Amino acid sequence: MKRMTRHLSLWMLLATTLLAWQTAVARELPDFTELVDQAAPGVVNISTSRMVERSASPFHDFGGQEIPEIFRHFFGDRFGDRFPMPPGGGPGRSEERQSLGSGFIIDEAGYIMTNAHVVEGADEILVRLNDRRELQAELVGADAKTDVALLKVDADGLPTLTLGDSDDLRVGEWVAAIGSPFGFDHSVTAGIVSAIDRTLPRDAYVPFIQTDVAINPGNSGGPLFNLDGEVVGINSQIFTRSGGFMGLSFAIPINVALDVADQLRDDGRVSRGWLGVMIQPVSRDLAESFGMDNPEGALIADLDPEGPAAQGGLQAGDVILEVNGEAVESSSTLPRLIGRVSPGSEVELTLLRDGKRREETVTVGDWPDSQGAAADGRGENPAPARLGIAVGPLEEAERRELGIEGGVRVGEVDPRGAAAQAGIRAGDILVSIDHRAVEGPDQLAELVAELPEDRAIPVRLYRDGRSLFVALRLSRG
Repeated sequence: MKRMTRHLSLWMLLATTLLAWQTAVARELPDFTELVDQAAPGVVNISTSRMVERSASPFHDFGGQEIPEIFRHFFGDRFGDRFPMPPGGGPGRSEERQSLGSGFIIDEAGYIMTNAHVVEGADEILVRLNDRRELQAELVGADAKTDVALLKVDADGLPTLTLGDSDDLRVGEWVAAIGSPFGFDHSVTAGIVSAIDRTLPRDAYVPFIQTDVAINPGNSGGPLFNLDGEVVGINSQIFTRSGGFMGLSFAIPINVALDVADQLRDDGRVSRGWLGVMIQPVSRDLAESFGMDNPEGALIADLDPEGPAAQGGLQAGDVILEVNGEAVESSSTLPRLIGRVSPGSEVELTLLRDGKRREETVTVGDWPDSQGAAADGRGENPAPARLGIAVGPLEEAERRELGIEGGVRVGEVDPRGAAAQAGIRAGDILVSIDHRAVEGPDQLAELVAELPEDRAIPVRLYRDGRSLFVALRLSRG
């Protein structure tokens, strides 16, 4: 009996300890109630309408609305290409489409921030406040490259949100979102920052905040808060294979968004730095071919001959390692670093050229409205068997069009050869190999005969009018 009493006392002690521990843990979890009470009035619902031609899409009747903008932001218009037109529908019929999103008030004068894709192409923008007032909004401006838009409503004394500093965010800290997923106004979700400075394939100018906060269609453009109730980001995108939230959401840092909004309000457009270079990642093989210890930096594959980089002395084949002393960790980092430099300002670039580091000063230009285009063709004459390709000479007109002095066009490619393994294709124009210019088919044969074996060799070529580098490796035998 004494032993049973002893065991019972032990179990009671353990249960009490566990309960106390759970209570302590619960107290340490964040409480978002005060944050929501203070911030909710400054969050708005945004609905847009526009007249469009009826399209072939199985999502035509998606709740009486068009494909949600956040779906379109990821998948483009691929839905309509894969499914037939609903019965009774056909092209050429106009209809009104509506979409939903979120936003937040940043100024008592009526300025509201949201995503550019929320209001893209809108004929009418309606803002619904927390107190159920509905106001017509004017689009002050939008910047597609950062997906930021600034709206203006005619009202006074509006509740505003406190803006924080997104540079202070740390991975692992708690954040919360307020928005209108699927039209459910002022829904609150929470999670943690899972990564910072995340680059997405189509958005080179935004160092995204990655979170596990549940974001769904309608949340786009809404605020992301830290525990102090400060806005640190604009919820913009999700990664999904199902069309719904899968645990990865991305927000535009508020520091980036504010810079864009200020320019839209003051100038009606956004100015960003431009070098006039076409860049590509430095692969491990390319790094070896350039004599680098690690694959890093941004490799210049081509330059606009009239652009700032060319005028500043940069060359194709240079690897940009630093911008004003800040490391270019990968090619995706460079547009962001240059984009935030004011046009007309000078930048100090650290380069790798011919295996040696050097410094160059370049005056950054303003991003032009359009970029150039392409050419194509085939060759016929044979080239060395070591590469496994056949090449032909270029016409003088082709050289002038591309702005090159030499080069050969690749014809047939042996799928088992070294060139195919490097990614060289029929139709490519080969302009240099192992840092030596290719003048023609005969001279290429001489260059290839001298190439070393079992070492990665940089090859520069043009494809569809664009320049890029590939790493070629010749095997023994």
